[in-house]
Amino acid sequence: MPLRFSPLLKFVFTIALCLTLFACQPAQSSNVIRLTLWQGVNPPPNRDVLQKLVDRFNQKNPNIQVESLYVGQGDQQMPKILAAVVGNAAPDMLWFAPMLTGQLVELDALRSIDDFLATSTVKSELDPALLNTMQYEGKTWSIPFGTNNVGIYYRPSLFKAAGVTELPKTWTEFRQVAKQLTRDTNGDGKADQHGMLLPLGKGEWTVFTWLPFMFSGGGVLEAQSGVNILNPGAIAALQLWRDLIKDGSAILSQPERGYELDGFLAGKVAMQLSGPWTLGQLQTTKVDFGVLPIPTGTQPGTAIGGENLFLFKSNPEREQAAFEFAKFVMSEEFQTEWAIGTGYLPTNLKSRESQAYKAFRAKQPAVDVFLGQAKFGRSRPIFPGYNRISDNLGRAIEATLLDRATPEEALKASQRRLDLIFK
Repeated sequence: MPLRFSPLLKFVFTIALCLTLFACQPAQSSNVIRLTLWQGVNPPPNRDVLQKLVDRFNQKNPNIQVESLYVGQGDQQMPKILAAVVGNAAPDMLWFAPMLTGQLVELDALRSIDDFLATSTVKSELDPALLNTMQYEGKTWSIPFGTNNVGIYYRPSLFKAAGVTELPKTWTEFRQVAKQLTRDTNGDGKADQHGMLLPLGKGEWTVFTWLPFMFSGGGVLEAQSGVNILNPGAIAALQLWRDLIKDGSAILSQPERGYELDGFLAGKVAMQLSGPWTLGQLQTTKVDFGVLPIPTGTQPGTAIGGENLFLFKSNPEREQAAFEFAKFVMSEEFQTEWAIGTGYLPTNLKSRESQAYKAFRAKQPAVDVFLGQAKFGRSRPIFPGYNRISDNLGRAIEATLLDRATPEEALKASQRRLDLIFK
């Protein structure tokens, strides 16, 4: 007669078996430190590059496992980050532009990494020009994840079809070329190809891609008297963008989506502002493209961008584990693969001189445009009030592009608000 188990005995047997199997698992699993990394890497192919590198770190460091979580673009991330900090639920690490440093320091959310860097050999390999993005009030709060700056992508085939034989070097030439590239290609009497796409919105993307023109026009964000956005360079830069719209040479992006490349890829716009992070995406397409430096107003200029890696306060064991990942990010290995895969400029000096990166540059000459104009670039301030400056600059840019105010009127209104805040 076959042996039969009652339902109760079956349940007890199953539980006993599960407990036995659990007890047989390797003991070190309980010692694994699991870290979270919040990031807003875009476009999606760049997130794939990051995930491969995170997976490699996890394989090499079985006792430290990093989970990379996409939490939206910069403007979308801010409320989440601040809510997490206030609610004592911050991630272990954050990928974000260094302009957030002052605000996070004020909230006592960050772990200073000076002691970690003091014993790390990889510190000497960092580009010293990036130190100012890492430090605030005499302490180091982050490490550079990747650096970049803003240039103008263009479609050589559209330039050729419009009879443009030379790239614009000045604002005057830029405006003329944008007019020449604005064409009625289907014969319906309306322009269906425009010279330039300008970002509509008052978010950080719009501000970041407009700042190169302000710097090129001799403008500043700070003066001895404090925050000063009402200056001749800022007015001139806004006037240039307004003129492009008035000429019919530029069209506006969808609100707060000036980074999308659909019109550029479809040949509807011949030029668009972006940075080297777009190279990785464009490399996967069959679209022809080149990059030209920001045209000169009164001087060469661009805006230095990129994101840093922040370590949040937790406990000594988790903080040390997070810095192990930070060391990997700073390494020649990481920076070379990250740069080749995404187009970001390496922060590690050895990486820039590596054979692999030199071969990449030889195949992709657009990289040299970004490297060449980096010396003319300026970074955005990292003190706590930068978000107020950005918000008010964004309002002025949007009001000008929508023809709600002249450049001077829009900047005056924003300056008045900033004076109330900072004075």
